[in-house]
Amino acid sequence: MKAARNKTIDISIGEGKQYLDRCISISGPAETDSILNKTILGDCLEVFSFLPESFIDLVIADPPYNIDKDFHGKKFRKTTDDAYEEYTETWIKAILPHLKREATIYVCCDWVSSPSIGRVLKKYFHLQNRITWQREKGRGASANWKNGMEDIWFATNSKKYTFNIEDVKIRRKVMAPYKVDGKPKDWEETAEGNFRNTYPSNFWDDISIPYWSMPENTAHPTQKPEKLLAKLILASSNTGDVVFDPFLGSGSTSVTAKKLGRQYVGIEVNPQYCVWAEKRLEMAESDKTIQGYTDGVFWERNTGAAQRHSH
Repeated sequence: MKAARNKTIDISIGEGKQYLDRCISISGPAETDSILNKTILGDCLEVFSFLPESFIDLVIADPPYNIDKDFHGKKFRKTTDDAYEEYTETWIKAILPHLKREATIYVCCDWVSSPSIGRVLKKYFHLQNRITWQREKGRGASANWKNGMEDIWFATNSKKYTFNIEDVKIRRKVMAPYKVDGKPKDWEETAEGNFRNTYPSNFWDDISIPYWSMPENTAHPTQKPEKLLAKLILASSNTGDVVFDPFLGSGSTSVTAKKLGRQYVGIEVNPQYCVWAEKRLEMAESDKTIQGYTDGVFWERNTGAAQRHSH
């Protein structure tokens, strides 16, 4: 039995048959309308050839990192750097025909796979930046530095692309309030303290990894936080745009896209994860909150106001 406050989504395929039934499988050419706002059950490398051309505005991809990992029975084995780079190039080339000219792609990775992914993206896209974000709980290590960082490569299909900088400001505490004529300059006084809304850099230290008392948490071993995805989606797409995730996992990209008024398409090979994704998409019908994001700004991690607004 789970504790009352444990909100982790871990229902089995049997318990979640109604959610699995909402997913679709495609084995022939598909029209855009037939796949929008759907979870596609299948291997992305097999599904890509059936997808319509030029329908994607934003790709957020979180492929298996080049480490040994068991995804609930589907194992990914660490391989050589060259082999991993070849694997990356295979799915990147397969996705290209489905992108709009002004599309953006983000690819998540760790320090091991980051160089391979960066090299492949540079061959096919305009490389714009590499975001590094701090995992609140790094993986432990006794004979090495604890791995507490991950990367997200940012690349665009052309030199013209969407970037809504005003939509992704971060609210930071003002440590030394500066006033002119007795009034705050570039900051505001609130009941929670003094804050300034600032433009984000490519280092993010305000992300909380989903944990057991958060409604978004699932039993997926490498789940990305909705707050992390919200930054990418708000910056690099507009309302109604199509957000695509070829390695959907437990559904975080689709769920966050839905909460933010975007359309979504996700592909996931593991039926168990499809169940969790569809369960979360159902929950998003009535709950649009994103932990750490409220009133149009992203709050620093563990800020009291952010925690109050997100429950």
